[in-house]
Amino acid sequence: MNAKTSSGGEEEASGTRNETLGESGCLGEAKRRQVIRVAYVIAALDLTFLFMQFAVMPYLAKSLGLDSVGFGYLQTIFGVLQLVGGYIFGRFADQFGARAALILSCVSGSIFFLLMTLSTSIPILFLSRLPGVFMHGIPGAQKVITDMTSPSQRAGALGKLGFCFGVGIIFGSVLGGVLSTKFGIYVPTYVGLVGSVINALIAMVCIPSQIKPESDHHVAEHSTSQSGSLFSIREILRLMKFPGVLEVFIIKVFAGFPIGLFMIMFSIISMDFFGLEAVESGYLMSYIGVLQMVVQGLVVGKLSNRCTEMTLLRLSVFVFAGVGLGMALMRTVWHYCIIAVPLVFAFSTLATITDSILTKAVPSSDTGAMLGICASVQPLTRTVGPTIGGVLYKQFGVSSFGYLQLMVNLGLFVYLWKSKIPLGEMKSQ
Repeated sequence: MNAKTSSGGEEEASGTRNETLGESGCLGEAKRRQVIRVAYVIAALDLTFLFMQFAVMPYLAKSLGLDSVGFGYLQTIFGVLQLVGGYIFGRFADQFGARAALILSCVSGSIFFLLMTLSTSIPILFLSRLPGVFMHGIPGAQKVITDMTSPSQRAGALGKLGFCFGVGIIFGSVLGGVLSTKFGIYVPTYVGLVGSVINALIAMVCIPSQIKPESDHHVAEHSTSQSGSLFSIREILRLMKFPGVLEVFIIKVFAGFPIGLFMIMFSIISMDFFGLEAVESGYLMSYIGVLQMVVQGLVVGKLSNRCTEMTLLRLSVFVFAGVGLGMALMRTVWHYCIIAVPLVFAFSTLATITDSILTKAVPSSDTGAMLGICASVQPLTRTVGPTIGGVLYKQFGVSSFGYLQLMVNLGLFVYLWKSKIPLGEMKSQ
């Protein structure tokens, strides 16, 4: 009798424990969703402030007496700082956590805008670029999402950051133009300063200090990436040796490089080739932003649930090749508006799928470093792009960007079709 009573008590206690675990699991899932939403908000605000300063920077530089060559140097310095800082930021996120990395990015943004508000001379304007080395809001948000999603959910969750990018393009460009026109050239920098401080406070309050599963912490403690300095060539080479990482990263860099050159020269192309005024260029950028929101926020996530990542990678490269042909043949801005639809689709799909593949291919303790390396692709294009893009445009015209895009992506598509890239997925141990 006593044995039965004892057994019954144990079963009841066990049931109670299971119910409690179930409730805590539900609370954990709810908290996880909340933190991911906060990461989206921080990313959207960060991009909005960034595009605000992009909108006013040419006019601020001109008002201080900086010519086009000097402005090119200013942009190149910012690109180099972002290029170098991308990997360092990722390593920082791996070693100190996604929350600390996001706070670092927001604080750096605050210093960036503070120096811009004080930029009454060209030297201070150049000095304001220095905090850009740690301004990586998107990689910070990607790190949060990567840590809090399973591999099967990752592509869809990362894809929704494209919605944030669209919000940043539309509202940032519009706010920058309206505020600078109606209230003065420095007002957008004041808004960016206050907004970046608020962003830092949101990250401090709403992002937990520990968001990785316990098993991932155990792996992180024994990972070789946790030793050494924040910047290590040896660590970059180590990550590239994981199965499929080098191949996918090369595809990520080269598939979008020609269109990156085109986008760097777009402000000049929109004036000289399309004959657009500043306001019309703003409308065109808003159109691109809406497409970005729709495609990456809605389409890519659904496709990632129905198709394999290799299929989507091949599809994005093939569409990029078709976009190149269209760009080579386009003559008016309306042609570009049509081409923009597959262009945004290919660009968004390639970025999301390659980030997802690469973060799955390395240990969980190295996802920040891998995202930092991925984030360095665009700064690399911004660094070398003005020179290469300027030569292509001056010597061969707008069609040269299209032909280059076509040839590069046709070559990559043939490579993807014939080769078998190992898409490994690291398991926590």
